[in-house]
Amino acid sequence: MNQSVIFSDQLYVETNQVRFIAQQQGMNINCFASFAVISELCDDQLVSENNVINMFEKCRFDLEDKAELLIEQEQFNGKGDISIK
Repeated sequence: MNQSVIFSDQLYVETNQVRFIAQQQGMNINCFASFAVISELCDDQLVSENNVINMFEKCRFDLEDKAELLIEQEQFNGKGDISIK
């Protein structure tokens, strides 16, 4: 298992998405997961601003795995961020 990507506990709820932070080689990488992606990973439970943190935590490991894979594949957008789809 590659341990070059580390995730912080920081979560930021934004409009219809959550931003969480990965670190690779000392650089912070913004990772984004939409409410729809979180809902899909949480057995299609309704995700809203009121419960998104709890829903994110339920599927945190899956989201981090997906983000790590995208980072390793260098699937960054124009801003250097990762968007989980």
